[in-house]
Amino acid sequence: MKKRIAVIGAVLEEPRRSQMEFNQIVSNYKHIIRGRMGIPFNEEDMSVISITVLGTLDEINSLTGKLGNIEGVTVKTSISRKELD
Repeated sequence: MKKRIAVIGAVLEEPRRSQMEFNQIVSNYKHIIRGRMGIPFNEEDMSVISITVLGTLDEINSLTGKLGNIEGVTVKTSISRKELD
């Protein structure tokens, strides 16, 4: 199957509530994750996380959908047009 590179950006409002579920879902997709960067905004009680992945559209969309279903988490994804073997 063809794969694509994508960047998933997530904003966690009140990360203490959502971080454990977020991390569990991300760990289930570790086979497609190439990099992850998290920036805590402690005074604002928020976190911003970007995840770079290489996977099929189904894998990328599945990960994005599961993360977006967590209460207090907003997710946006940018997917490359170029397909890789």
